[in-house]
Amino acid sequence: MVEMNKVRGAKMVAAGVLAMMVLLAPTHASAKDKKKKQVDLSANPLADVNSKQPDKELYDKAMLAIKKGRFDQARLDLQTLLNTYPDSEYQMRAKLAVGDSWFKEGGTAALTQAEAEYKDFITFFPQTPEAAEAQMKVGDIYYMQMEKPDRDFTNAQNAEREYRAMISQFPDSPLVPRAKQKLREVQEVLAEREFLIGQYYESRANWAGALARLQTVADTYPLYSKSDQLWILIGDAYAGEAQQVRASAALPAAVRERLTQVYLDKAAAAYDHVIIRYPMMQHVEDARDRLIAMNRPIPEPTQAEIAADDAEERSRQPMRFTDKTLGILKHGPTVVEAAHVGDPTLDSPERVIAPDVTRENQQIFVQAFKAEQPGAAGATQTAKSATPANAAAQGTDQSATAPLEFEKVPTTGDSGTGIGASIVSSPNGAASETQGSTAPPRSTPADPNAVVKAVGSTTTSLPAAEAPVAAPSQVNDIKPGEVPAQPVVATTGKGKKKVKAPKADLSNVSSSKKKKKKGLSKLNPF
Repeated sequence: MVEMNKVRGAKMVAAGVLAMMVLLAPTHASAKDKKKKQVDLSANPLADVNSKQPDKELYDKAMLAIKKGRFDQARLDLQTLLNTYPDSEYQMRAKLAVGDSWFKEGGTAALTQAEAEYKDFITFFPQTPEAAEAQMKVGDIYYMQMEKPDRDFTNAQNAEREYRAMISQFPDSPLVPRAKQKLREVQEVLAEREFLIGQYYESRANWAGALARLQTVADTYPLYSKSDQLWILIGDAYAGEAQQVRASAALPAAVRERLTQVYLDKAAAAYDHVIIRYPMMQHVEDARDRLIAMNRPIPEPTQAEIAADDAEERSRQPMRFTDKTLGILKHGPTVVEAAHVGDPTLDSPERVIAPDVTRENQQIFVQAFKAEQPGAAGATQTAKSATPANAAAQGTDQSATAPLEFEKVPTTGDSGTGIGASIVSSPNGAASETQGSTAPPRSTPADPNAVVKAVGSTTTSLPAAEAPVAAPSQVNDIKPGEVPAQPVVATTGKGKKKVKAPKADLSNVSSSKKKKKKGLSKLNPF
């Protein structure tokens, strides 16, 4: 009975194991099929159908090679597809994939080849959505090779050009927001470069060079993260020109005043722009202080201007310690402070150069001088009121305001001329001396051919020499009545005399020798 139960139990165990194997068999089969589907490359990503066409096989093989980093093998398969199947529906994707293989390989030479492939793709397929992707990657090639603002800026300029072309040529592409953000970051680098150069020129009082660089940044990159400081420097440059004009003694006083007013007006306009355009930035208070010092009114920004600038400032990321550290270590620039709102400049205005600023200053000078001419409006009263006294008080030449009218010289018979000259009535007549002259008469007879006598005294005797001024007394000389200090004489044991000089008082003289401490100072270990 026991044996029968054992046999029956063994049969039941065997039946259970067989049932489990039957249940698990479909599961393993489905898992195997699922694994095959994950690595199956026969699915057509364009037509969304399964395909075993040879061009599709080559394309999938090349894509797998790119994914695994075998770029040479991938380009060989793609070139075979392009040459063997010119009518294939994978021609466009294969052409773009060739550029992608060079792009992912990296390196200067590979990126240059990738740019050429993308440009060819845009030429052959300009109306496809992939053309916008190719143009975007051309901009990314230069973006990846950008240098810091104080280094070579060629790649930054090329990146700006390519991103602008992408936004202009493909305005409906979904990649436009990303291209705009990249363009803001590139323009942040270019603006920083121009700002640093302008700041250097201003530190050297080169106002024309500083204004040229700073005004270029202000006109081209209004989204620059340091725009408030930029406009402060522009105002300071105009104020520096006003101070330079005010210190010029060679200019007439009226012209100086007019030129100073012109430059101060330009400085005040720059400070006003900071308060109105960038009311939420940190240098607004500096602009207010400068306007108060100039006794100028302070403008008030509108609520719309405040809201726009606040949104722009909130979109920026603050510069953290890690960003500064990585900025020192990495090759490219740090662009975390670039704005994320606002439209970047797509068309750069004409660049301001130093000769333009110099010509503008020349025109300002010419207009100031013309305004002070006698025939100009507002200069008549100045000419009428010009006298030698007030001309000297203003520190200018009399001829700059109005010509002097000399008094009429009296004819013969008048009591005197009053100008220190003698006038004779005829060549042969006796000359009348200037009234009030105390010079003695001439001892020699007058020259009959003389017309005008010499002005001044005719005495030939020299004046008596003045006594020399007494020289100041020397502080180290012995004054009369004082006894000089005698040296101390000491007698040695052998009868010889030894002269000792008096000791000098060195209590107030600094010395490197350590002095002995006295009193409570002994407790001070230092």
